[in-house]
Amino acid sequence: MKSNEKNFIQRLQHQKEDALEFIVDKYLPLIKGVTFNILSPLNNDGIIEECINDIILSIWNHSRKFHGDASDFKKWICAIAKFKSIDYYRKARKKEEFVSNYMDLNAEKSAEEECVAAENKKELIKLINQLESVDRDIFIMKFFLGFKTEEISKKLGITRAAVDNRIYRGKKKLHTKAANLNLGGRTV
Repeated sequence: MKSNEKNFIQRLQHQKEDALEFIVDKYLPLIKGVTFNILSPLNNDGIIEECINDIILSIWNHSRKFHGDASDFKKWICAIAKFKSIDYYRKARKKEEFVSNYMDLNAEKSAEEECVAAENKKELIKLINQLESVDRDIFIMKFFLGFKTEEISKKLGITRAAVDNRIYRGKKKLHTKAANLNLGGRTV
């Protein structure tokens, strides 16, 4: 028996390889689109390919946890692709941050400007880490990962107004703390 639109979910849950092939043929463009959208700022095709492979492996390994129809399956795949991509993005940014502390990645700026910018960035990250966990998550998603307010509210299960209020209050807190640390009142 071969996988088709009607039986691919059941066959995948029974670990039939033809179901995985069917899913790759049908959903790979969707997976690539989600992954590329999140990871393209890194300018690293290797990470994108590795992430796509990890997404497909995750679909295979966790197929028994899925319950629903084909439209739910598409949403499930998008969620897996989105969160795996975000994980890869975070890991890559951490590595870049580590490397940037030791290498001059931007030759256009003077050494002094680079030093000041790096120091300000470190201080800003320290300040963001002092926020409450929900506020910190909101700031990371909004300003580092580029999420929209609506996406953040859905992910955290709070209203858009609550997200906007937390951003507003968080910016005020960061501005006050930055001024106290002599960062020139730099705002986020």
